[in-house]
Amino acid sequence: MACASFAKLNSLSSQWIGQQSFSQRRGMFTRRVNTTIRAGSYSDELVQTAKSIASPGRGILAIDESNATCGKRLASIGLDNTEANRQAYRQLLLTTPGLGEYISGAILFEETLYQSTTDGKKFVDCLRDEKIVPGIKVDKGLVPLPGSNNESWCQGLDGLASRSAEYYKQGARFAKWRTVVSIPSGPSALAVKEAAWGLARYAAISQDNGLVPIVEPEILLDGDHPIERTLEVAEKVWAEVFYYLAENNVIFEGILLKPSMVTPGAEHKEKASPETIAKYTLTMLKRRVPPAVPGIMFLSGGQSEVEATLNLNAMNQSPNPWHVSFSYARALQNTVLKTWQGRPENVEAGQKALLVRAKANSLAQLGRYSADGESEEAKKGMFVKGYTY
Repeated sequence: MACASFAKLNSLSSQWIGQQSFSQRRGMFTRRVNTTIRAGSYSDELVQTAKSIASPGRGILAIDESNATCGKRLASIGLDNTEANRQAYRQLLLTTPGLGEYISGAILFEETLYQSTTDGKKFVDCLRDEKIVPGIKVDKGLVPLPGSNNESWCQGLDGLASRSAEYYKQGARFAKWRTVVSIPSGPSALAVKEAAWGLARYAAISQDNGLVPIVEPEILLDGDHPIERTLEVAEKVWAEVFYYLAENNVIFEGILLKPSMVTPGAEHKEKASPETIAKYTLTMLKRRVPPAVPGIMFLSGGQSEVEATLNLNAMNQSPNPWHVSFSYARALQNTVLKTWQGRPENVEAGQKALLVRAKANSLAQLGRYSADGESEEAKKGMFVKGYTY
């Protein structure tokens, strides 16, 4: 008895289409074929949405911080964590004139998806007017993973299908699910498998409900390990992720990735140059990510605003198989928040600060960024050990 191969790609080049088994009896060769094709009603829309977000010179503004995390940001400028203050800050960001020139998608927290401006205009409509695709954070946060080395797993699969359907009705067209992997904690095989499987199930459910899933296994900066160790872990994590994405019949052309850059641990004695980070990061991606994936939207992970932009720029000095861009939160917002200070008279100045950072990263996506003239504030690192959203 002999067995033949499994799993070839469909016309979209990424879906599992079945298995073939072969048997031989008395010189007779017979074949049994069992074909399964995932044919979701949103397939074409998913591909188009992903392409729209992965468009030249544009990236994602991530403002999906939980209310608790947003409260910490507001507290840094002396504001209370109230819905009115959160709304005022997000209104500043989402109503910035001309933002769509540099930003193609915005990840929102659930509260923000259903909010409007003080004038009554829905935030999702503000985004659409700028040709920015609204997105939504759908995970329910990290909790301890039993049986692991003090590691975490991401919860939120229960009820995800119904929630995703409601988010789609509200105007969201892509989703985000963030899980983390810690190098100082191992990572254990259990934690890596749990992260990969959870991301794959979320991605399949999202696509089934019309949302392009951002796949984000964040490899935390915590630790004093060298860049070679980060590369080793990243390759293992992404191999596992793509294995389970295929197992779950996820359409690769209808997803986006949000990886960490491959850097040394934040406490490593030697910092790596943008060129070195670009070399290691692109090596990992080329070894693990199929060219069918339309976009790589990096997280900043506590790098300074300038560091994140310089590293992205270094990765775009030659053509890549995918759109290589950004999905930054703190690396787009830090200067904005400090410029605004919660004062209505500073809204315009805060919006101008946002456009400065958005344009810088737009240029980095095109490989044309220069750090000349950047402020000292933009050069300050934002790494927080054990950071949570």
